[in-house]
Amino acid sequence: MTGITTTNLKSLKKIYSGKVRDLYEIDDRRMLMIATDRLSAFDVILNEPIPAKGQILTAISNFWFEQLASVVPNHLTGERAEDVVAAEDLPQVEGRAVVVKRLKPVPVEAIVRGYLSGTGWKDYKATGTICGMPLPAGLTEASKLPAPIFTPSTKAAVGDHDENVSFATLEAQIGAELAGRVRDTAIKLYLAASEYAATRGIIIADTKFEFGLDEDGTLTLMDEALTPDSSRFWPADQYAPGSNPPSYDKQFVRDWLESTGWNKTPPAPALPREVADRTADKYREALHKLTA
Repeated sequence: MTGITTTNLKSLKKIYSGKVRDLYEIDDRRMLMIATDRLSAFDVILNEPIPAKGQILTAISNFWFEQLASVVPNHLTGERAEDVVAAEDLPQVEGRAVVVKRLKPVPVEAIVRGYLSGTGWKDYKATGTICGMPLPAGLTEASKLPAPIFTPSTKAAVGDHDENVSFATLEAQIGAELAGRVRDTAIKLYLAASEYAATRGIIIADTKFEFGLDEDGTLTLMDEALTPDSSRFWPADQYAPGSNPPSYDKQFVRDWLESTGWNKTPPAPALPREVADRTADKYREALHKLTA
């Protein structure tokens, strides 16, 4: 399959490889962040790329960073990635890389849920709660929640599983004041994005944000924003409570993986070309609907 699954720039030093993104050092204040075509499902990185995925994710994130700039600052410096690498490295960065501020990461996945789906639905069926938060009785799969809820999880290392934590645990880990800022900002971002997405015929069922702190302690949105990797997007015209709507995200890959009987430990089954291509089409459709 065509796609970039790893990067190896000659002009900058690589400092980190995550599930999808590679980071390179520019100087003590800036980094280059490259979105590869890797895909992670159930916290396992698949061997096969999703064609052009990194470029699509970068375009969607950049759109949202601009759209939501009035809610919270973001990590973009405004510089072109193509201007900070040598000519020989351009094929690895064009359309898929951004120059970002170096921040102190806040060690939490800031998850906001507006609808009952995925692991939240499984949790609710078993306990009547999501991550210990009580919800009204009688909800069905894909029900809209009375109000968006914040369900943080740990930020696990590559290859490890994120774990849901209570808000009280988060307060103990990062401090009550910062935990409150993260929660309130994440919910504001979700509400603003959901309102816009609704005008484009998309329901944002849930999403996750990542934040960092700059040298002044300012909470700053980083990594990615409201992409099909980090969010569950549903077409509004196909939404009906009581069933799992089709989505523009990697749920298609998750469903295929689960159909194979895979035990969700490495290595993952080889992804068929048609599954990868259909996933890329879904990502591309999300980009078009949100930004066209």
